Amino acid sequence: MPSHAHPSLYHNRPFLLYFIGRLFSHFSRQIIAVAVGWQVYEITGSAFHLGMVGLVQFLPTLFLTFNAGHAADRYNRKRIVQYCQWIEGLAAGFLAWGSLSGSITVLDIYIASAVFGAASAFERPAAAAMLPNLISTAQLQQGTALSSGAMHIATTAGPMLGGFAMAFSTGSAYLLCTFFWLCAGLCNGLLRLKHQAGGGGAVTFRSLFAGVHFVRRNPTLFGTISLDLFAVLLGGATALLPIFAKDILHTNELGLGLLRAAPSVGGLITTYVLARAPIARRVGMRMFQAVIVFGIATVVFGVSTNLWISLAALGIMGAADQISVVIRLSLVQLATPDDMRGRVSAVNFLFVNASNQLGEFESGVTAAWWGAVPAVIVGGLGSIVIALLWMRLFPTLRDVEKLS
Repeated sequence: MPSHAHPSLYHNRPFLLYFIGRLFSHFSRQIIAVAVGWQVYEITGSAFHLGMVGLVQFLPTLFLTFNAGHAADRYNRKRIVQYCQWIEGLAAGFLAWGSLSGSITVLDIYIASAVFGAASAFERPAAAAMLPNLISTAQLQQGTALSSGAMHIATTAGPMLGGFAMAFSTGSAYLLCTFFWLCAGLCNGLLRLKHQAGGGGAVTFRSLFAGVHFVRRNPTLFGTISLDLFAVLLGGATALLPIFAKDILHTNELGLGLLRAAPSVGGLITTYVLARAPIARRVGMRMFQAVIVFGIATVVFGVSTNLWISLAALGIMGAADQISVVIRLSLVQLATPDDMRGRVSAVNFLFVNASNQLGEFESGVTAAWWGAVPAVIVGGLGSIVIALLWMRLFPTLRDVEKLS
């Protein structure tokens, strides 16, 4: 499709505000991850405490996600996103005050990290469900690509910006996050949404888990979300990058930084392509093909002993993953009625979070058992097998022709 097919999206003020808000929020998360990790290790010198930071952020997600999805269907989505971003900004401000005053403790960081996790659990399903209220159905794939691209921009540049701020002080990095989150909330507060269906109703056990039941009854949705869960679970090679950089590719910290950035660079390039020329046909098959390419690139990365080949493989992994993400998120939004989008987005968010967290755990365990190279190769082959198996198990997903 030619690049001028959807010119209005670039002049769509609500979408631009939404995009800028997501960019600010993603940058804050990347900077927070760098600053918190550095400060916790500086205070404790303990890998255990570093792991605890991830745990205290993940537990609120685990316990609050379904409530968050229900809230996104019952209340004003833009206000949920706005208030969550301002709460995150206040938590970052709390860390900045403690750091600059010299009074910060590990417990303070744990408390703030739990607040980040809880606010994120409510923010992300509401933000995902909000996108179709901003743009037309014909623009959804393009909008999803650009929205996902905000994360890739932040993943690529965020840690560098965080490191630059931390050169002044850790408190400065936290202040920057406070400013970014307050700006993100302001952007979302200025949004004007199309009509949002109010389908939440009273909070009951059935209504809380309605998203799970809806996904299970819809083969296309269930196949899409479960494909991502298992493919990412098996293909978590990025968790082992420090081992590959040091022991296999024999590179330094700069090389590790390039390796970490490569998937996001591939994702950004793909974002640009999809924003200008969305996939017009056979989108179901394209998603499966993207997962297979992701698996093949993972295997190439696993066997490579050359830095440039490894960088290329990681870039292809990021590009293939971006294609899969854009199609998956578009399918989820289009297959879900507006009054259910919050709860279905919550299910999707929980699956994605679980696959990322458990994928890193799986890579670590298998690397400890077999070594890093066999673990990555087996994971890549597993992703290919899952894609081929899911093509047979979910023919309705494989045969989806277009996003409309």
